[in-house]
Amino acid sequence: MNREMMLGQLGADEPWDVIIVGGGATGLGCAVDAAARGYRTLLLERHDFAQGTSSRSTKLVHGGVRYLEQGNFTLVLEALRERGILRANAPHLVHDQPFVVPNYVWWEAPFYGFGLKAYDLMAGRLGFGKSRLLSKEATIERIPTVTTDGLRGGVVYHDGQFDDARLAIALAQTAADEGATLATRMDVTGLIHEDGLVTGVAARDKLTGNTYELRAKVVINATGPWSDTMRRMDEPDAADTIAPSQGVHIALERRFLPGDSAIMVPHTSDGRVIFVIPWHDRVLVGTTDTSLDDIPEEPRARDEEIAFLLETVARYLTNDPTVEDIKSVFVGIRPLVRAGDDKNTAELSRNHVIRISGGGLVSVAGGKWTTYRKMAMDTIDQAAVVGDLPTRECPTRELRIHGYDQSEPRNDGLDLYGSDAEAIRAIGRDDWLIESLSIRESQVLWAAREEMALTVEDVLARRTRALFLDARAGLAAAPRVAELLAEELGHDTSWRADQVAAFAAVAEIHLPNT
Repeated sequence: MNREMMLGQLGADEPWDVIIVGGGATGLGCAVDAAARGYRTLLLERHDFAQGTSSRSTKLVHGGVRYLEQGNFTLVLEALRERGILRANAPHLVHDQPFVVPNYVWWEAPFYGFGLKAYDLMAGRLGFGKSRLLSKEATIERIPTVTTDGLRGGVVYHDGQFDDARLAIALAQTAADEGATLATRMDVTGLIHEDGLVTGVAARDKLTGNTYELRAKVVINATGPWSDTMRRMDEPDAADTIAPSQGVHIALERRFLPGDSAIMVPHTSDGRVIFVIPWHDRVLVGTTDTSLDDIPEEPRARDEEIAFLLETVARYLTNDPTVEDIKSVFVGIRPLVRAGDDKNTAELSRNHVIRISGGGLVSVAGGKWTTYRKMAMDTIDQAAVVGDLPTRECPTRELRIHGYDQSEPRNDGLDLYGSDAEAIRAIGRDDWLIESLSIRESQVLWAAREEMALTVEDVLARRTRALFLDARAGLAAAPRVAELLAEELGHDTSWRADQVAAFAAVAEIHLPNT
């Protein structure tokens, strides 16, 4: 993907079939679906792909165990089916992750054992593995650092794990492979109306200041937490539909959770599920659920949220982590759909909702990463009707995601690139950028050449994940990344200094107060 080439396609007089606003999981899924159906598709993102919520998830492709307990069987069935489809289409990005639920009370083993057997049955042939009860000894073998005082045993079950931002980039590449045009750093400043109907968008290139009037047969609002803001471009009096909440995650060293199994804490003091998960040679702990009145561009974790995660995980680990052990903190904002006057965002459904305004703006909100494909299918089905587009079946159930690769992993830090890994190795720049995270200089060059990375943050946050794995290591690498990008993209020393300063400001947000 090359941004300049993509921008060159914006000047055509012919209207687009579909314009999608928003480059997160939902918008990218819609772009893949629309382009794969043969619709002329344009996606506009005001920042970078997955810069918001879609790069800050718990890294799980899952059915949602707690939704089963809530009785939302429809969502669980849908998510389990989509989980299996995603692993089949992106085996380089999605893999099986065993989870252990430690049991400390006599009734927990039969209760969770029965529930997880139901989870297995609902997954059917798309299941990732069978759940089973564990003895105390087997539980300790899988989780060597688990608290043993009062431990009676455990239950092991299987779900999926993935790298959210890497999947987002792969979806952008898939959409481009299917013929879509995608442009980042494009701010949609308004909607174009004709006879009361939405017929396009006004947009401004944030890098050059150039403005565009882009026509389309249908416009899709896939802006996540900012969905209501865009809806009001069409209907100024539109009521709020989004109940935003923020979820905080912390990254710790692997010594706190050696081995391959994760821990699932089924009940916390705020009624949520907490996960402790091995990921990229780090351990992720999350997440919280704090309702928000305002939606910040760069959300910050509150001290009490971090303390809550540390206190919760300390009950299950022999070595209690402290604030000083945290390598990074990251926060995502969930675009939950309001349910009446319900103030408890932890209880709001993760089902997606599609709304069509009187002017024909198609807005999709809610949902979760696991069901992105189904959300996109439903949205494009509706958009095709609104835009009077030719009826075409959705082909994404069996559409392979860019980089699809089933070969044996080489464990050299490049396996997530799938079939692109060999091209990255061929660049020949094998010097370590961050050796502790297995990140090489060649990945920076690849990100600039093929993945539309334009800034130091693009590289360190969403192409290599360094910011979320070890913010201090990312900060130390920032000057070299700026140097490599400047050479590749033709920037001067002033740009390099500005980029390092900008990344330092972002990295500060990802470090806890100590």
